[in-house]
Amino acid sequence: MVETDHPELSIVQQCTILGISRSSYYYKPKEVAEDPDLAILEAILEVLKERPFYGYRRIARELACRDVTRKQIRRIMKKAGLRALYPGLQLSKPAKGSKKYPYLLKGMNIWLPNQVWASDITYIKLSGGYVYLVTIIDLYSRKILSWRVSNTMDAQFCVSALEEALAHYGVPSIFNTDQGSQFTSDAFVSVLESQGIQISMDGVNRALDNIFVERFWRSLKYEDIYLRDYRTMTELKDGLARYLKFYNSERFHQSLEYETPDTIYWSKFPIREPKVAA
Repeated sequence: MVETDHPELSIVQQCTILGISRSSYYYKPKEVAEDPDLAILEAILEVLKERPFYGYRRIARELACRDVTRKQIRRIMKKAGLRALYPGLQLSKPAKGSKKYPYLLKGMNIWLPNQVWASDITYIKLSGGYVYLVTIIDLYSRKILSWRVSNTMDAQFCVSALEEALAHYGVPSIFNTDQGSQFTSDAFVSVLESQGIQISMDGVNRALDNIFVERFWRSLKYEDIYLRDYRTMTELKDGLARYLKFYNSERFHQSLEYETPDTIYWSKFPIREPKVAA
């Protein structure tokens, strides 16, 4: 190496011997300022580690103390290839060539049990991949009438849930769903038509048309699924059975004036509640 105080050789001579240019010896690299995005990215990763289902809006709210904006969070997540954890399947994609049905609930006063039932599908992540949950809900009481879990997106598990609800609770006047292929399938529609049930379907990309089911999904996931972290189908089914029993018979609902769905549902019938098999 070059010695600045060498007694015999100058710096130029030492550079020549070492085979380096004098400019290389005198070069000093510029200090590179630390990228401020790195600290924000680390904070984003910490949030996603605990809440992988958070999108940029929720993350921005979580990191509000860092004085970051939604725009910053979205830009950094996009740059890093980060996104909320959800499957790419479109759960509401209609079957090709399926019949279109109108949305019948706009402005409707729902004042009785079994006046309107609704159904929807959501996804749940297990250790081996995603599974799909369908529920049928009575919109007046918010009572969950039946449910099924499947590891495929065929129509049969939805048909099975529908047939169970009909067997235990009778026939609704209207049945509302989105335009997913399971609900527009011949197998599902034929069951509704055979019972004389009016079919109502949400508009495309209009999740608010089925807002009560969307609210239930939120309650289920935040009060049970995300807390329990089920790993197997058996664990999930056992957990769902426990939660849905709690949801129907014990959980007080603000929108029901702090009554339970079971209480509201059966209050309109002169007969006692039947015992439904688990």
